[in-house]
Amino acid sequence: MQHESTAGTPHLRVRQDRGYTVLEFHGEIDIVAATEIGPHLDHATAGAAPRIVIDLTPVEFFDCSGLRLLYRARGRVLDQGGRLHLVCPHPLTLRILRATGLSRLLPPAATLEAALERPGAASGTL
Repeated sequence: MQHESTAGTPHLRVRQDRGYTVLEFHGEIDIVAATEIGPHLDHATAGAAPRIVIDLTPVEFFDCSGLRLLYRARGRVLDQGGRLHLVCPHPLTLRILRATGLSRLLPPAATLEAALERPGAASGTL
């Protein structure tokens, strides 16, 4: 069952799906978008054992501000004993994730369905 809510920013849609909070980033994820998304990301990752999926499918542009958001989410989720999955189908964004090594720490799935079907934490150790 899905429950959808707006996050008060055009760059983020938040919804519940199969026990996960799905944070769907939209448009250009730059410093302005990251500033808007950050508080919502912190809220979603604040509880005990959060179950989070970050979906980059609707993203058109992704820079180091977006990488900081992903790294911050990963750290917060791991500190709380939770699970974090990433969805990223875009070749250029995948290239950035690989070049920075973040894809090893947070292996991306190609689709939301694939991410939701993954057992355990996708953000654990290698």
